[in-house]
Amino acid sequence: MGKKLLYGVGGAILLGALAFAYYAISPLFINIKVDEQAPISEESAQTPDEIVANVVDTPAHPASGTVRIVEADGRRYVRYENYKTINGPDIFVYLAKDLDAKEFIDLGRVKATEGNINYEIPAGVDAAEYRYVLTWCRAFGVLFNYADISA
Repeated sequence: MGKKLLYGVGGAILLGALAFAYYAISPLFINIKVDEQAPISEESAQTPDEIVANVVDTPAHPASGTVRIVEADGRRYVRYENYKTINGPDIFVYLAKDLDAKEFIDLGRVKATEGNINYEIPAGVDAAEYRYVLTWCRAFGVLFNYADISA
């Protein structure tokens, strides 16, 4: 009976490890492309750019593209353009005061790993108080990439 219990526990541990590996690794092979239009003000055919910054990758998470903070019709947006990164489990976009995501505003789950993507900044949030736009893995507390929007 002891061997059966040992095999049962070992099997459960193996199954749990495989499930975790699938959760953590499989998103790396899934790319999602989105091409959203830039937010444009109804009063003007132009989108006024306030800030433009390059995306900076991290050693384990290559990325490229630019981040813009744009305003249209009284709303502000973080806009990724020509963006490309790798996927991961549980990744979100944050406006943050630091690269460790200790003080941040959650802009939502990552919509895509490639393309032109808009994230609305909640009303009442002053983007000037936040230095970075982060792509952050919430499950592992890992920075994927960032843009310094403090310029």
